[in-house]
Amino acid sequence: MTSGERVVIEGAEFTAFLTPGSGIGLLALHAGTEGGTAELAELVAARTGASALVFTQPAGDPVHLPSHRMAVDHCAALREFLASVTVVVSLHGHLRRETPRAVFLGGANREAARVLGHELTVHAPDFEAVADLDAIPAGLRGLHPRNPVNLTAGAGVQVELPLAARTLRPGRVRGVPDLPPPSVAAALTAGVERLAARPRDAANPGPAVRP
Repeated sequence: MTSGERVVIEGAEFTAFLTPGSGIGLLALHAGTEGGTAELAELVAARTGASALVFTQPAGDPVHLPSHRMAVDHCAALREFLASVTVVVSLHGHLRRETPRAVFLGGANREAARVLGHELTVHAPDFEAVADLDAIPAGLRGLHPRNPVNLTAGAGVQVELPLAARTLRPGRVRGVPDLPPPSVAAALTAGVERLAARPRDAANPGPAVRP
């Protein structure tokens, strides 16, 4: 990855690592608190040639800020990322005990959400891909207009992954990277490749409703 940009947002310190690539962008806003999202973003971007932007935090007590509060005004790397990609695949983590195998696919680009959902069903059948907005918890739908996932021409997909879909090492060890499940990495890789091959479809967000 490129050298990091130090960013302070609402008193919390982050480092933003930007890797330029194609018009599909992998984004991990909460790598400090949602283990495995950085590794997945970097792995899928390396496999597909996509762009990637990962926010890390110093060791200690990481802070989780809502995505819409980490918008472009704070960070040159995020502004550059959003200006250079058409569709964003924003990776997040959830810990919903009632749905420990569900991968929720929110965001304003509903066609791209369906593409990723199909590839998750094919490549990672141990998980349930949920692309129906009505079936996604309101707080995980990723439809806020200031959420970076929705700030490009084609908007994007907010991928909310349970812990088992993010890492094979459920107990985080300092200094040891998370290890994403191969099936999930394969599904996201296939999905990003399909989005890159269908730029007109991928850039058409389709209908989305506010929660």
